Amino acid sequence: MKNSLLVVLFVLAGLVSGGQNSTSKLYVGTFTSEGAQGIYLCDFNSGSGEISLVNVFKGIDNPSFLKVSKDKQFLYSVSRTTRAIEKSGGYVVAYKIEENGNLHFLNKQISNGAGPCQVDVSNDGKYVAIATYGGGTTSLYPVNSNGSLQPASTVIQNSGSGPHKPNQNSAHAHSIKFSPFDNTVFSADLGTDRLNIYHLENGVLKSYGQQFVKLEAGAGPRHFEFNSDGKTIYVINEINSTVSVVKKVNGNWEIVQTISTLPHNFHGDSYCADVHISKDGRFLYGSNRGHNSITIFKVLENSHQLEFLKTVSVEGDWPRNFVLSPNGKFMLVANQKSGNITVFKIDTETGIPIFTGNEIQLPAPVCLEFL
Repeated sequence: MKNSLLVVLFVLAGLVSGGQNSTSKLYVGTFTSEGAQGIYLCDFNSGSGEISLVNVFKGIDNPSFLKVSKDKQFLYSVSRTTRAIEKSGGYVVAYKIEENGNLHFLNKQISNGAGPCQVDVSNDGKYVAIATYGGGTTSLYPVNSNGSLQPASTVIQNSGSGPHKPNQNSAHAHSIKFSPFDNTVFSADLGTDRLNIYHLENGVLKSYGQQFVKLEAGAGPRHFEFNSDGKTIYVINEINSTVSVVKKVNGNWEIVQTISTLPHNFHGDSYCADVHISKDGRFLYGSNRGHNSITIFKVLENSHQLEFLKTVSVEGDWPRNFVLSPNGKFMLVANQKSGNITVFKIDTETGIPIFTGNEIQLPAPVCLEFL
């Protein structure tokens, strides 16, 4: 009886230990123009919060944003190049993900605009979409069965400008995402202060009905995040350091709240970058470049509007992008200028990220994507 009990205890201990120390693969997008070598692959221990370098995949210029397909079979990256290399200003690149996390190059297509800055994959994996900052374009690419990309089936050229010069002299599409709820595709344009609305139909992007949500003049919408209710979108605005809460009311999307990401006593220059919601939907996080912090908001239960809680130092300089670990217990922040990725443990009650002391030095990290 005692021996049987000991065996059970050892098995349980092994299960607990394994659960606490499971390892996840993390891809890091970088700027090779700032000394990086390409896409980096790291291991992240979800028990200890430790992060370590595994490999680097070279041969791609400035892989500044990455996205893994929902089935975990493929990784797509934007690639900023010089016009001497590609007159359109860049590419979108497809990779096959091997069992060990290594990347196998499949193919690439031109970006149809300079400065490609974000990429997303449709829920069914059949389409990839990108936004280009320099060109102000959004493009849709059909995906072949082997994960490779066809030429763009849709290229949309944004037009217009905003009051904040020179950042808003022209259109600057800064992000694009497929809605997880229907066939809608959203794209934030920093140059025109618009959250553009498209519909994916028969392999092309179409614009009809409500074509955009107009943000505050000079806001500079950059990235956005969906609430699980399917009726709320959080848009983080780079130029005026705010988050706008956009809700669907009577069939139309409209702004119901705009709230600052910065403390009242801060008067320096700062520019928002990234935004994510906690796994349980109770907290929203945004990154501030300049103030060098993560802002924590409480998501109010009924209205899904935001209440400012506090900011936390990122322990680095210029937090361009951050990500929550697959188990939702950690936050990892890519600090571009200081060349480090810092790891925070999230307090499950308060939602506050607490620096673990764990970090890794990598040149110009600008995007983090878990496998």
